[in-house]
Amino acid sequence: MDKQIVDIDMADVGHGNPAWIAALEAGKVLYFPNFGTYGKAGFAPQKEELALFREDIRDPKSRNISLDAGGNLKGAAGDDADKAMLAGMIGRFRAEAEGLLGNLVPRYGEHLRRGATSFRPSVVQTRVQSWRADDRRLHVDAFPSRPNRGERLLRVFTNVNLEGQPRVWRVGEPFEDVARRFLPRLKPYAAWQAKLINALGITKSLRSEYDHLMLQLHDAMKSDLDYQKNAPQETFGFPPGCAWVCFSDQTSHSVMAGQYMLEYTAQLSPLHQYDKDASPLAILTRLQGHALV
Repeated sequence: MDKQIVDIDMADVGHGNPAWIAALEAGKVLYFPNFGTYGKAGFAPQKEELALFREDIRDPKSRNISLDAGGNLKGAAGDDADKAMLAGMIGRFRAEAEGLLGNLVPRYGEHLRRGATSFRPSVVQTRVQSWRADDRRLHVDAFPSRPNRGERLLRVFTNVNLEGQPRVWRVGEPFEDVARRFLPRLKPYAAWQAKLINALGITKSLRSEYDHLMLQLHDAMKSDLDYQKNAPQETFGFPPGCAWVCFSDQTSHSVMAGQYMLEYTAQLSPLHQYDKDASPLAILTRLQGHALV
C-alpha cells in the first residue's frame, strides 16, 4: 500500500498545488505539522480559553460540542460565559480551516457548503460505544439518517491537546480497494425499503442506492474484526499544533487515542471536484455498472 499521509509545510501552501489536490481526491490525508505555529495562520487556544479544556464542558447527552453553520452552539455544558467562549474558539478555528481550504483547493471555493465545526474534549480510549458507533474501528463515514446522494465530506482537524498527547489514527487502504473487497458481501438496495424508512421518518430524505452502499460499507468494515486487524493500514500520531485534511467519506480511518480536538466539516458536490472520476460516487457507479442516484 502506498503511503496514505502526505506531509506539507505551511510555508509551501499556495493556491491549488496539483499533486496535493490529486492526493486529497484519491483519499489520502494531507498533514500540516506546523499549522499552529506558522505566522498568523493556524490555530492555538487563547489563554482565557484554557479553562474550557475539561471533559465536563460537554453535555453528557451529546457526543461533542458543535457550532452549526448558523452559529448555534450545541452539546455544551457550563454557564453562559463558557458557552460564549466556546462559540468564539470554535468559530475562530472554523475561519482558519476555511482559509486553509481556500489556499489548498481554490476551485472548490463557493461550492463548499459549510457544515458543523466541533470541539471534542473526551478521551478517545475510554469511550463506551456500540460497534457501529465505535470510531476506533476502520471505516469510511456514512450516516444512517442523513442521505447525501454522493455529496462529499471534506474535513479539517487540529489537535489542541495541552499535555502533548497525539491524536492517534489508523489510515487504511484506498477506497476502491475497500469497495472491491466488500461489495460482493453487501445486501442489495431495495427502493421500497428506502421509501418506507423515509415515510417513517427514520431518514431525513430518501436513501439512494449510493447511500445504501456507503452505509453497508461502513458497517461491513466495522463488523469484520479480521479486517480491522489485518487490513493494509498505517498508524500515525498527529501531535498538538498540527492540522490534517481528508475526505472522510473516502479515507478509511479510525481514531485510536487522544483528547481535545477541533474538527471542521464542509460538504461538496462531486461535480465540483478537480477529478470527478475520483469520488466514491464515481467509483461505486463504475463498479456497479449503473447509476446509483
